Amino acid sequence: MEPIYPDMLVWTPEAEAKLLNIPFFVRAQARNRIEALARSEDLEEVTPEVVEQARVEFGQ
Repeated sequence: MEPIYPDMLVWTPEAEAKLLNIPFFVRAQARNRIEALARSEDLEEVTPEVVEQARVEFGQ
């Protein structure tokens, strides 16, 4: 069975926890940028390392 949303990424609980440390008013934008970074690297899962990599790359 194919996923309903094949472009959706899975977030580990640890990565979700790191996302919650980002202020709520920019969290949606941060999530989109993190997922874009993960997709650009052909990843299917967002890990804490990906969140940290995005923070470093985007200067957050």
